Amino acid sequence: MIKFYYHPAPNPAKVALFLEESGLPYELVPVDIRKGEQHAPAFTAINPNAKTPALVDGDATVFDSNAILLYLAEKTGRFLPVTTPEARAQMHSWLMFVATGIGPYSGQAVHFKHYAPEPLDYAVNRYDFEAWRHWSIIDAQLAQHRYMLGDEYTLVDMAVWGWARAVPFVLGADAWEKLPHVKRLLDEINARPAAQRAEALKARHAFKTEMDEDVRKALFPQNAPLGA
Repeated sequence: MIKFYYHPAPNPAKVALFLEESGLPYELVPVDIRKGEQHAPAFTAINPNAKTPALVDGDATVFDSNAILLYLAEKTGRFLPVTTPEARAQMHSWLMFVATGIGPYSGQAVHFKHYAPEPLDYAVNRYDFEAWRHWSIIDAQLAQHRYMLGDEYTLVDMAVWGWARAVPFVLGADAWEKLPHVKRLLDEINARPAAQRAEALKARHAFKTEMDEDVRKALFPQNAPLGA
């Protein structure tokens, strides 16, 4: 059975959605990143980058959420576009856009707005600008199509959904006024039973929620030399 290493955050949510949509049997393995469990040798043997999610499927080990989505889509033959060079090129382009743009810039915007030990106007401005720029590109794509790749719901929509859930925290409470097409996609996917089951996974384990000094050390080990 698939082992799915999970913490309730945007990237694991994408994979949870695919697993629930596909009906693949899996075992949920909680990794409490606020307790530093992602740094344990048993987990870094699975994902040397010490991040969730990760997945073990027999002899196959996959880490990075978008790589896992692609692995599961190819394994099941589901939630992929038609098998033409043009359609697959679009799939890879948008999937990597989420992986290299939406996730990193959204994550950095959140970090410098909400978690940095001291305000850094330059960093906040840079990452807020880039997060908005990337999300505006997604919104423009969805203004032309029901889903990211056209008329069919695919793994790319799941990748977008994982982070779209956090858009107000990333960009501010009024973000949906400027990103109506992203909000439309989010609402449509949220209404799917699989998405509701994916969201419910976080209640299966008592994940640590408070932000204390131990959590900061686990999540931001780079701050140790700063005494922060």
